[in-house]
Amino acid sequence: MARKGLIIGGVESQPTSGVFEEVRSPFNGQVVGEVATADLHDVDLALDAATRGFEIWRRTPAHERFAILTKAATLADERQEAIAQIISSENGKSLVEARGEAGRSGEIIRLAAFEGSQLYGESLPLDANKGTGFDKIGFTIKQPVGVVVAISPFNYPALLVLHKLAPALAAGNSVVLKPARSTPLTAIALAECFIDAGLPAGVLSVLTGSGALLGDALVSDRRVRKVSFTGSTATGEHISRTAGVKKLSLELGASGPVVVLKDADIEYAANSISLGGYINAGQVCISAQRVIVEESIMANFLDALRPKVEAIRVGDPFAAETRVGTLISQAEADRVAQAIRTAVNDGATLLTGGEQSGTVIQPAIVTNVDPYSAFAQDELFGPAIAVSSARDVSHAIELANSTVYGLGAGFFTNNLNSAIQAMREIESGVVHINWTQLWRADLMPYGGFKSSGIGKEGLRSAIAEMTEVKTVIMHGQAWN
Repeated sequence: MARKGLIIGGVESQPTSGVFEEVRSPFNGQVVGEVATADLHDVDLALDAATRGFEIWRRTPAHERFAILTKAATLADERQEAIAQIISSENGKSLVEARGEAGRSGEIIRLAAFEGSQLYGESLPLDANKGTGFDKIGFTIKQPVGVVVAISPFNYPALLVLHKLAPALAAGNSVVLKPARSTPLTAIALAECFIDAGLPAGVLSVLTGSGALLGDALVSDRRVRKVSFTGSTATGEHISRTAGVKKLSLELGASGPVVVLKDADIEYAANSISLGGYINAGQVCISAQRVIVEESIMANFLDALRPKVEAIRVGDPFAAETRVGTLISQAEADRVAQAIRTAVNDGATLLTGGEQSGTVIQPAIVTNVDPYSAFAQDELFGPAIAVSSARDVSHAIELANSTVYGLGAGFFTNNLNSAIQAMREIESGVVHINWTQLWRADLMPYGGFKSSGIGKEGLRSAIAEMTEVKTVIMHGQAWN
């Protein structure tokens, strides 16, 4: 069983409190490791180290940063099976899903390393401005912001750590990482890849423990110049009030719509939704939560979807046949099960699934859902979809836009006009035509509208968010 201390400036350290806490499997409650519990003194030590480390790392040439990150990517590749085992143990997702997640880790680091070495500026046509001639030259340069605080969630404990850590380091920043309390071991394993690759002292710290205690201290500290957070909208709003004047990237909640029109390929749409609604037990911010189906094809659509959902094998994350594992905790499983019961009590129909056994919930299809009910409007973060009907394409888009969220959307149609209408009118940071929103390329811009957040992830976009643009003007004497 792993017993991990804090990482302060790249060195494993004992917590000031001397306290460690257990990390348990959400499937069977087995202790899978222990991690240190940081306190405010540890926060101060980590930020001091990050401040010193930044002065070294920002002056490290891009080709040297590239070489270190490339080595870290190789280590992540070599350790991917061990990382997958950790993910499955502490997160409860199936080993099949965990291996897929761990297998992407090295590539994310490589993409970030490349983008971080390509920080181009631009020349400025100053003579286009009245009162300025050829006696001045202007251009921009990009510089790292400084100390970055990265706060990551439990649902993708490798990918969502790396979508913060890798671009921040690639751009020349130092980082203090606060991983989710329920999945700290994955974050530590990934941090060790960077440290073992030769990251200079001070550049990377990992603090484990209470999010409420550590989070407020980290995001409000004046030494911090950038906060990158993924989590709930309520916590994101709290961070925005607490952080003060610094750069923020907030990837927040969602209740993602998927529209299926009468001209869509119903079998294809049902297959996509049977994946997009249930992967990671629905604990994905871009899960296909709300399915909006044109009235005339509702029966055919449900006939196509139901057997696909009922075929999903759930249970022990390490069993070879399991495709969907557990929810992250008993409390979360109880919450999702109660939400399904409440929806049914309010008039919806449970077509299939919804049975609970501990932290495992059978994938559920809930039909006849009022699209303005809490079950459709609020983020569920569980293995159930809410199916509602729409009269036509315009009504479907209206329902798709009816929540406060706007992270991802899916839209199934074989009509080009309807597809273009959806692209233009759906209020979402990402719109997928003929697939659900549960698809992401690591290099693409990724982020939401409305209460789903501010800023963009995706490695090129994240590096842009983690750099400052400086304008330089060189003044000469007029020569004509």
